[in-house]
Amino acid sequence: MISLTSPVEIWAHRVPAGLKLALLSLATMALFALDSLFWQGLALCGGAALVFSGGQRFGAANLGSLKVLWPFLLLLAVWHGVTGQVSEGAIVALRLLTALMLANFVTMTSRLSDMVTVVSFLTAPLRKLGLPTRALELSIALVIRFTPSIAQKGAQLSEAWQARSTRRSRWQIVMPLAASALDDAEHVSEALRARGGVAASQN
Repeated sequence: MISLTSPVEIWAHRVPAGLKLALLSLATMALFALDSLFWQGLALCGGAALVFSGGQRFGAANLGSLKVLWPFLLLLAVWHGVTGQVSEGAIVALRLLTALMLANFVTMTSRLSDMVTVVSFLTAPLRKLGLPTRALELSIALVIRFTPSIAQKGAQLSEAWQARSTRRSRWQIVMPLAASALDDAEHVSEALRARGGVAASQN
């Protein structure tokens, strides 16, 4: 699991992870500053153009990982429709889609080791105070890396359930998803122990 989540290597893999994360932060702040449906739609188109600049296969993989959002977006649309805030609901939905699309773009094109390096740079002031930060750095990087993977597995379990039942999956996939996440965590733990643990990764 400690590998690139992209099915292909694209130009963005050669861009420093720190720069990508900084631009992602700025883009996210800009999305929250925009309160116009037109500009949010334009931002979504721009995000899609960036994603598909890596090719159709890369773009399809990025958008495919967003399938788990559709139930939430549907609920969001219904709620805002009932409350008479259709425009506001559309803005929130477009903002969410664009932000997660861009976040996926960054995680799909950044190695875990590069993520750890960025977090290590950001936590440098804490080390100067004498606080151990290596475990925190690795934990943050792992969360960033594994969140899209867990979401994708949730979508796959949901599809498998629907293929075997006429009812929609709800709580039934929680236990299999938790077991899968624990299994992945165990594999990562074994890999870290084989490399000497967190302390060895500092060398």
